Amino acid sequence: MADHTLPFALPDIGEEEIQAVSDALRSGWLSSGPRVEEFERRFAALCGDGAQAVALNSATAGLHLALEAAGIGPGAEVLVPTWTFTATAEIVVHLGARPVFVDSDPVTLNIDLADAERKVTERTRAVLPVHFAGRAVSPSRLHEFAVRHHLHVVEDAAHAFPSASEGVPVGAGHSTATVFSFYATKTITTGEGGMLVTRDLDLAKHVRMTRLHGIDRNAFDRYRSDRPAWRYNIAAAGYKYNLTDTAAAMGLVQLDRAEKMHLRREQIAERYRTAFTDLPLDLPEEAPAGDIHSWHLFVVRLWDDAELGRNEFIAEMSRRGVCCSVHFIPLHMHSYWREQYDLRDEMFPVASSVFERVVSIPLYSGMTDEDVDRVIETVRDVLR
Repeated sequence: MADHTLPFALPDIGEEEIQAVSDALRSGWLSSGPRVEEFERRFAALCGDGAQAVALNSATAGLHLALEAAGIGPGAEVLVPTWTFTATAEIVVHLGARPVFVDSDPVTLNIDLADAERKVTERTRAVLPVHFAGRAVSPSRLHEFAVRHHLHVVEDAAHAFPSASEGVPVGAGHSTATVFSFYATKTITTGEGGMLVTRDLDLAKHVRMTRLHGIDRNAFDRYRSDRPAWRYNIAAAGYKYNLTDTAAAMGLVQLDRAEKMHLRREQIAERYRTAFTDLPLDLPEEAPAGDIHSWHLFVVRLWDDAELGRNEFIAEMSRRGVCCSVHFIPLHMHSYWREQYDLRDEMFPVASSVFERVVSIPLYSGMTDEDVDRVIETVRDVLR
């Protein structure tokens, strides 16, 4: 047993973020204010000309509001990958629509558009691709698929900052909306939070309104405009989904550090790829030349003839003080989705088969060289 445990993931925050949050607290703006607006402006600029960015308290909120603004509701069907976290599908249910689950691409574990093609009906209104682990879905194939079937595309980019495919950064393409996550373990963090990016001005305006109870002016404007502070109008039945200025303060510092943190993730991923080539496992593929993999996760697949099964491997790594995880338990294997939609393993042959072998090993930008050495040595020792 190791003297101390190496966690699977840790947020990469330091004194700069702590100072920024402290400054925000001292400013008097605890809810949505000037730092949220600046965070939105800077994030939009990263997504190219015409991008609108709307900060929210979670990526789940962003997916919800994007589909709602696109008119998804009762009677509609939305194509959702089974290889994802439950948030991707649950927001479809909250809107009264029906998620239609799609199998995985055997290489990337992203949505299999060939399987999606087979599941399109006259009720299909949207597709919700997930850029798993930071490897982006092909934007050209996704766009062609959506245009051919007249579908909205809402990208779940929780893993995908700053991913790119075919030279197009995630968030800079043709989709109805792209939603990023800033959860504690993501590539940049605000603790909890998310960002919706769109080039549809009407959609952005609608989301800005519905994120805060349907009020037709944001909280910051209520305290700085010539209009009386008490005068506002409820224009829709909205939600409480706004991001706070304290969270945005952390996010602004994280944006300043994002390139350096991404470079560190790339370095760690490359060390793993070099160190594990002779072990009984399949390594995640790098993004094609010219593309960008965010390396939010490093997911290996144990061979069927490895000395240990997946569960035994994770238990042994834990016993030696290195925490691993699994991403994901496919949605069709969870009791709610399985029973509610009569799902069976054989309906998703790739996801069902791969699930038994996948392991996510530690990868976060705050890892020291010694931490990486320890993971490499432990994986090699366990699998040899």
